[in-house]
Amino acid sequence: MDEEYDVIVLGTGLKECILSGLLSVDGLKVLHMDRNDYYGGESTSLNLNQLWKRFRGEDKPPAHLGSSRDYNVDMIPKFMMANGTLVRVLIHTGVTRYLSFKAVDGGYVFNKGKVHKVPATDMEALKSPLMGLFEKRRARKFFIYVQNYDESDPKTHEGVDLTRVTTKELITKYGLDDNTIDFIGHALALHRDDRYLHEPALDTVKRMKLYAESLARFQGGSPYIYPLYGLAELPQAFARLSAVYGGTYMLNKPECKVEFDMEGKACGVTSEGETAKCKKVVCDPSYLSNKVRKVGKVARAIAIMSHPIPNTDESHSAQFHLGYLFCCSYSHNVAPKGKFIAFVSCEAETDNPELELKPGVDLLGPVDEIFFETYDRYEPVNEPTLDNCFISTSYDPTTHFESTVMDVLSMYTSITGKTLDLSVDLSAASAAEEY
Repeated sequence: MDEEYDVIVLGTGLKECILSGLLSVDGLKVLHMDRNDYYGGESTSLNLNQLWKRFRGEDKPPAHLGSSRDYNVDMIPKFMMANGTLVRVLIHTGVTRYLSFKAVDGGYVFNKGKVHKVPATDMEALKSPLMGLFEKRRARKFFIYVQNYDESDPKTHEGVDLTRVTTKELITKYGLDDNTIDFIGHALALHRDDRYLHEPALDTVKRMKLYAESLARFQGGSPYIYPLYGLAELPQAFARLSAVYGGTYMLNKPECKVEFDMEGKACGVTSEGETAKCKKVVCDPSYLSNKVRKVGKVARAIAIMSHPIPNTDESHSAQFHLGYLFCCSYSHNVAPKGKFIAFVSCEAETDNPELELKPGVDLLGPVDEIFFETYDRYEPVNEPTLDNCFISTSYDPTTHFESTVMDVLSMYTSITGKTLDLSVDLSAASAAEEY
C-alpha cells in the first residue's frame, strides 16, 4: 500500500465508482478503498438476511418470504432514463458490457384519490383521464410544440426565446390549468420543487424532450430502465472498468484516515498503520465529516409485497410522482417469483417517517413486511482547490439518476479540468440490454 497514487477514492458508492472508472480510463493511477466488506456504500443492494440484520437486529426473516439470496433490495432505489445522462456515461465508458437492463413498466401519478398513467406524448394526452376535453386540446398543442422544438432551428421556436421567457410565461401562453402545470413540472420534467416556474423555460422543455425520447426508445410504458439484479450491479461494473485500466481496489479497510500536509492539502490516506500517498482524495461525506454540512433528510419505507401496486394494470415495475414511490419485482431479479419490492421516499420534515410517508404507503395495499428509516443528506462545504478533497453530495429522494450523475460530472470537471464528452451513439447500448 505504500505507493503514490494520483487519486485515492474512499467509499464504493455509485458516484465514487463512476469517478474511479472515469479517472482510470483517463490514465490516472487510482486506489479505491472502502471501510465496508461489500461494494456500494450507501447505494448497495441487500439480500433478505442483510436487510433483516439492518432493520431488525438479530431476528431471522420468516420462511414464507422465500430464499434470502433471491433478494437484491436497493438502499438508494432509482430508475435510469433510457436516454439519460447515466446511460450516456455507461456507453461512453463501455460499462454496458457488464450489465443487462430491462425496461420499467410504467410511470404513474396520484391525483384526487386515483392512480393514473403519466401521458408523455400528444396522443397519450388525448386519452388521459387526468384532464377535461378542452384542457386535453390545449395540453396536446403544448406537447406538439415541445416535441417539435429544436434549439438550433429558430423556425421551431414560434417567436419565443426560451432562454428569456420563464416556464410559467410559456405555459400560460397555452392556457393550461394548475393541475396540468403541476403534472408537467413534476411528472415529466421531474423538477423537485416549483422554482422552475420562474426560471428560463429552456431547461423544462429539454427535460420534457428527454422524457419523451426515453419513452420512445424502447416502446415500453415508461422512459425508465433498470439493471437486472438491482443497482449494486452499477458500482461493481464501474469497479471492474477501473480494474481493467489498472485501478487498485481494497475493501474492508478500517478507518481510512485522510492525511493533510502543512498547507492543509490532502496528501494520503492511512489505514491499519499503512499510508498510501496521493495528490487528490475523492470520497463520500462519511469519510470527511468535518468538511460537509447537513442539508436535509430523507424519509424512506421499504415494503415486501405479494402483489403489484393496485390500479397500475398489474405493472411489475412502476414509478409514481407523489413524493417518490417506486416498485420493482421478480421480473428484474430483485425478489423471488411472486414477490414485489416497493419503496416510498420524500424529503423529511420530522423524525416520524411512518406519518410523513403514509399517503404513499396507503397506495401499496397489504404488505408482507415494511421497514421505515430516515437518513441525513450532506453536501460539501470545502474548497477543493485549497485542500484537494473532492466530496460527493448525499443521494436525494428522487427516483431517477439525473441529479446523481450531474454531481459526478461536475466533480469530474473539477478534478480533471475537463468536460466529459457524452455525445455518444445511444443505440450502442441496445446489444447489451435484454428486452
